[in-house]
Amino acid sequence: MGRMFEKRKHKMFARFDRMAKQFTKLGKEIAIAVKMGGENPDYNPRLRVAIQNAKAVNMPKDRVEAAIKRALSKSEGNYEEVRYEGYAPHGVGVVVETATDNTTRTVANVRMHFNKGGGTLGKTGSLDFNFTRKGVFKIAKETLGERDLDEFEFELIDHGLEDFAIDDEEVYLFTSFTDFGMMQKQLEDMGIATTNAELQYIPNSYVDLNVEQAQEVLDLIERLEGDDDVQNVYHNLR
Repeated sequence: MGRMFEKRKHKMFARFDRMAKQFTKLGKEIAIAVKMGGENPDYNPRLRVAIQNAKAVNMPKDRVEAAIKRALSKSEGNYEEVRYEGYAPHGVGVVVETATDNTTRTVANVRMHFNKGGGTLGKTGSLDFNFTRKGVFKIAKETLGERDLDEFEFELIDHGLEDFAIDDEEVYLFTSFTDFGMMQKQLEDMGIATTNAELQYIPNSYVDLNVEQAQEVLDLIERLEGDDDVQNVYHNLR
């Protein structure tokens, strides 16, 4: 009984940790959006997307409002978005997106994570050949109701849709970096809510490894994702 309780407690704390990290990430995204485009989501598309992403993961409304207020405060420091690139063990490419108020601290920590994880931090742009930045929209299938998915896909082609994928629960839309805003507006005009909408680095090619090698890479990814300044980590491990 005691062992089962400990397992449940561990899972519960792990879930809370993931949620706290997610809320922190979204809070920074909201702050950056407010600093760049103001507090009114009607006139700030990036803030509108950030708030919608926050709602999709049940981030409390008061935390969203607090993030906006902090961003408007003169005493609140500015977050800078900085991208780092490097290699995990066995030649796996890694792109790290950060939001930081202290780039000296952040680059030192990111380099430390790469070194301790058996990887190397490279120069910005060194992985441009291996990743393409794309807009990725996730929509719950139930949100679309009885809508014909083939017609839905065809309708979005004129609004920047490049690729379309479906799994058991969600529909995924992919656009180019430049067409992200156009797709966002079209979905809003159609009254379709997303469960997540963001720009991601999508691999152009993948690396296949055995189980032990893959675990070394995943350990490094976990290290990076646990850093408070890190927003997203992308890699091309299949």
